Amino acid sequence: MKIKWIVFGFLLTTSLSWSYGQTIDTSIIQFSGLVVTEEQGDLVPLPLTNILLQGSGRGTFSNLDGFFSIVAAKGEVVLFSSIGYKTVEFVIPDTLTENRYTIYQIMSKDTITLPETVVYPWPSREHFKIEFLALEVPDDLQNRAEENLTAIAMERLRENLPYDGAETGGYYLRRQAESYYSFGQAKPIHVLNPLAWAKFFKAWKNGDFKRKPENDQ
Repeated sequence: MKIKWIVFGFLLTTSLSWSYGQTIDTSIIQFSGLVVTEEQGDLVPLPLTNILLQGSGRGTFSNLDGFFSIVAAKGEVVLFSSIGYKTVEFVIPDTLTENRYTIYQIMSKDTITLPETVVYPWPSREHFKIEFLALEVPDDLQNRAEENLTAIAMERLRENLPYDGAETGGYYLRRQAESYYSFGQAKPIHVLNPLAWAKFFKAWKNGDFKRKPENDQ
């Protein structure tokens, strides 16, 4: 009985080994590497580079450190492409004896310089000058432009228009600096600040707190 179990175990092991050997495809490898480019004489990683296996529809891309890894076959053509760089074709050697292969792929910048093109609605600057000086502006448009540029209109625009990017950034940085000034302690009370009182009296003398006429509002 013991001999039967030994023979049965031997046959089962041999069968599994033969089946495992038949399922391994020796032409498949793990293809990985690092995509780099040259900047000021140094090699630096090139992130988000497209890596495509030609004709298979499969591919990947390099991570932020320039590293990539993909399953490929020996002899396959790999395309490396990135915006602003020349596309590179790499053929995986078909004589590899191991199931993994690693490379360093250098990408060269592809700079295209186009000739300068100047587009004018008129044949030359002289023609534009003649047409501009001969242009007749209607009286209502001229009056409207003068009204929009008055001091009252400009002041109203300054009060109602929202901040642009530079003004918003400056305001945020000032508020942040103020918070750092009193960080870890009680905020200063401006009622006891002599400089604040000086500004208040100056604004009061200048009439900044007087009610403006209704026609100026």
